[in-house]
Amino acid sequence: MHIFITITSIIICVCLILIWFISVYNRFQGLIIRVNEAEVNIDSVLRKRFDLLNKSIDIITVNVKPKEEVLPMIVKLRSKKLNNFDLDRKLYEGLKEFNHYKERYPELKLAESFVKTDISLNESEAEIEAFRRYYNDIITDYNKLVRTFPSNIAALIFKQKKKPYFDGKDPETSDSVKL
Repeated sequence: MHIFITITSIIICVCLILIWFISVYNRFQGLIIRVNEAEVNIDSVLRKRFDLLNKSIDIITVNVKPKEEVLPMIVKLRSKKLNNFDLDRKLYEGLKEFNHYKERYPELKLAESFVKTDISLNESEAEIEAFRRYYNDIITDYNKLVRTFPSNIAALIFKQKKKPYFDGKDPETSDSVKL
């Protein structure tokens, strides 16, 4: 009888641990799905921003005929494949160049297509900020799961690692994104 109770207790403990691991695994999978969803949304807005900046090259060239190459940063990006972190940084630099042209050539503000592009770029900034916040909220939950006990044990077993925040900083120099 004593052996039966011991075996039953062991089986119950193993089942509880298994249920806990399944639960933690499912939490990881749910967060990973949400991270992927946020990344797709960010990618969509970044591609939209790239297209707007790319389109603005022709608009600026036609309206002011500058002597230098217009938005060379964007022209270089056409052939590159970048992750969202790097693309965001590069597009931010391109946006600064765009604003430089806006300030340097006031006649651009008279071109309807330029004004529409400027408005769309400003709207895309609001969108990207919202998606960054959403992404970072999910990453916070994910990283808590990876770093806190006892789920960190499951994270080791499932080979889950801390993920970087989408904060616009250089991942090589930022403390918040070191893995």
